Amino acid sequence: MSQLFLFLLVLVPAAMMLDFRYHSNREMERYLLQVNASNPDIAHLYSVGRSVAGQDLWVLALGVSPRRHTVGIPEFKYVANMHGNEVLGRELLLQLVEDLVRGYRGNETWAAQILNSTRVHFLPTMNPDGFDRAGTNCHLSQGRFNGNGVDLNRNFPDAFTGLPAERDLDDANREAEQVRAVIGWLKTETFVLSANLHGGALVASYAYDNSNGGGELVGQASLTPDDDVFVHLAKVYSHNHASMHQGGRCGDQGPFQEGITNGYQWYPLTGGMQDYNYVWAGCLEVTLEVSCCKFPPARQLPALWADNRKSLLAFIRQVHLGVKGRVFDGSGAAVQGAVVEVTGRRNMRPFRTDKHGEYYRLLLPGNYTFTVTYPGHEVLTETFLVPYGPERNSALLHNFLLRRVAAASASSSLLAATTPTWTLAMLLAFQSLIS
Repeated sequence: MSQLFLFLLVLVPAAMMLDFRYHSNREMERYLLQVNASNPDIAHLYSVGRSVAGQDLWVLALGVSPRRHTVGIPEFKYVANMHGNEVLGRELLLQLVEDLVRGYRGNETWAAQILNSTRVHFLPTMNPDGFDRAGTNCHLSQGRFNGNGVDLNRNFPDAFTGLPAERDLDDANREAEQVRAVIGWLKTETFVLSANLHGGALVASYAYDNSNGGGELVGQASLTPDDDVFVHLAKVYSHNHASMHQGGRCGDQGPFQEGITNGYQWYPLTGGMQDYNYVWAGCLEVTLEVSCCKFPPARQLPALWADNRKSLLAFIRQVHLGVKGRVFDGSGAAVQGAVVEVTGRRNMRPFRTDKHGEYYRLLLPGNYTFTVTYPGHEVLTETFLVPYGPERNSALLHNFLLRRVAAASASSSLLAATTPTWTLAMLLAFQSLIS
């Protein structure tokens, strides 16, 4: 991989302007290599895996620390071209890379604010093989599937089918070259917010995409515990878009009130990437349908970029909603795996601290009660105000300091867990006499 990377780097011209047209996979690769080579202080290009045909799934990270995570700096990602024939998203992401780099180099405040406060990852094509076969028809599905004829947005482990997380990478039905690559990617970074760009409609769709008829099913929608946040995120994109918020129709699609929809309410979908991100990775992802035509004529690209630019930038900033911080144990060390729950938002799989002891919770301004649990420590409950949104380019910082369970309390807890109820009171009384 490294030798090929260096070989391709030699072939990249010193300067490569990004024009408005559809770029082949090789041209896209060359462009990303050029951005990486020309901006080593803010850019880092890496591959998360390969397609069925062996094409790299390139990701470009932009930020002031592009090669590694920085504590307190949230991770954000954009993914496009999951369906190979839905092509506008890949060109929008390339234009967004160009825009951010140019703005940062030009000392423009908006670009500096984003890259100083966020590490932004771009996967312009998740399905390069499908793109190579894609037809230019607005509505037909030629090129939709990957090289094995699989719809990648129906191949992720589904939270409503009961598949345990530990089988994610070992399940033989997963498409190793793409779905497994993305699952592995989600395990290497603690992504906080994400969007997946599609085509064929004009709407921002949010989780859940599926349901099993449980408590999540409210009317015709399947609602997450963070539904208010998802609605907000979808509206940020639709209302910053030139026309999405108007909720117009794309043929038989829509109309969508304010240009947003709950995924399940639109149409149920099993094995989608959006639900997987939220349930298993703790990353809130929204699906953005950015054009009525799956493969718009190239002459429309400048106008479509103008329609979406403000939305794409505004959505990145939402990674700073809510609260972030670290959880420290009784000795003052940051701990991995501490459960951080918000009262009234009981998730299928609770949000936990990462290997740096960090947590991120996207929340709208308001008062919230947090409960933090970690083995060997007292359960910590705190209520506080989340006073502002992303306008300060940082979520509220709040650390949790845990206290170890006292020896006597630990002994009592062990007794309670292992001793029959009828003898427990007598034994505890005896313990207090000899202490």
